Amino acid sequence: MSRRAVVIGAGPAGTLAAAVLSRAGADEVIVLDRDELPDGPEHRKGLPQGRHAHLLMAGGMDAMEELLPGAGLRGRLLAAGAHEIPLGSGVLALTPEGWLRRWRREGPAMVTCSRALLDWVVRETVREQVPVEFRRAAVVGLTGSAGRVRGVRIAAPGGDTDLEADLVVDASGRGTRVTGWLDGLGLPGVRERAVDSGLVNASRVYRVPDGAERFPLTVVQADPYVSRPARSAMVMPIEGGRWLVSCGGSRGGEPPADPAGFLRYTLELPDPIVGRLISGAEPLSDVRLSRSTSNVRRYLERMPRWPEGFAVLGDALAAFNPAYGHGMSVAAFGARVLGRELGRGGGVGAPGLGRRVVRGAARAADAAWAMAVGQDVLYPGVRGGTPPGVGDRVMTAYTRRMMKAATGSYAAASAVWDVTSLRTPPTRMFRPSAMLAALAGSPLPPSVEPPLTPGEREVLRGLDRTGV
Repeated sequence: MSRRAVVIGAGPAGTLAAAVLSRAGADEVIVLDRDELPDGPEHRKGLPQGRHAHLLMAGGMDAMEELLPGAGLRGRLLAAGAHEIPLGSGVLALTPEGWLRRWRREGPAMVTCSRALLDWVVRETVREQVPVEFRRAAVVGLTGSAGRVRGVRIAAPGGDTDLEADLVVDASGRGTRVTGWLDGLGLPGVRERAVDSGLVNASRVYRVPDGAERFPLTVVQADPYVSRPARSAMVMPIEGGRWLVSCGGSRGGEPPADPAGFLRYTLELPDPIVGRLISGAEPLSDVRLSRSTSNVRRYLERMPRWPEGFAVLGDALAAFNPAYGHGMSVAAFGARVLGRELGRGGGVGAPGLGRRVVRGAARAADAAWAMAVGQDVLYPGVRGGTPPGVGDRVMTAYTRRMMKAATGSYAAASAVWDVTSLRTPPTRMFRPSAMLAALAGSPLPPSVEPPLTPGEREVLRGLDRTGV
């Protein structure tokens, strides 16, 4: 009997899920998206964060390559202009505990490029590997009952039409309407939590100046421990010889949209290095703002009843403040859960498949959720946060001690990289070697200036038009 799977959403979560479903034996896999998908790496309307900085962490890259075996996805991205940034040597970072030193040992690497490029390369890779159909369509509901989802309802000019499916996967992102859809099936009571620091992202694209092509990714991180709004900025290399410069400010510290104010914002950070860099660079775009940044968790895994033939992945299940760069990696983890559950046998119609996938994907999101919410609740004016308890304060104190040690201890820095790159769970911070590093502290004195090479200092001086 022919089996059809329908995926809602053509972002990384949906596209990777489609690849998994096709490999698992679905006879037909259809991906539905309300946007007209571009033929190249171009921005599309349905991605509110698409013009801002996106980081593909090492753990997420590993998961994507596992889901697309033999495709050489990392090489494809790099060939298309993406950059591979080793955390140990390729990042210039001012943390709340001071400047992180750079090491000859590189550590895990993240991939940086525009969101448009990443989506396009992943989508084209999937198209080459497996038979998947992409259609432009707006899904307005689920069909079926509380016991089983039978398909989706699609908006059409002459009236809504139904598309039957043996399995429906909602990967429609932050804008999902899954709560209403389930309610319409007779499954009310989805518990949701939103933690909103009010973060506003402001981003602008610049041409990389001659001679600055190898300048490290540069970030001035927000400080959640000073009872002031978050304020941060990052210069990130992307394809096409460009820098994507993103500023982020929580409620009361939002970055402005005018070019002069944007530059001034970067210069008023604890270190003005981002402003000094871009003051001598040619802007290629206007400043663009986005406010779709809250952390949102839908606890679908806790529903007392769950319909057969339905699963939820990616931001539709758990969406994160994009400042932490974890969303795309967690989307890949969810697709990997889908693949593992399908590997147990029974195909897309296996009893209990959807429920197992939702529960597994929720577990895969836990670490990223804890990291994002644990920091965002500390900012003034946060909405939806709960005051830290005794355990939270102890964990914060230990994390700060680890970060302080990481400014000059390779062992501590390695533990931090492994966790933030989502290659290992947070328990990595409590291995004996990591705990000893945290207790011992940094064996080196704190760096009072950015740890630049002589050549990088010369590049910075040559670009600086601020007089700071």
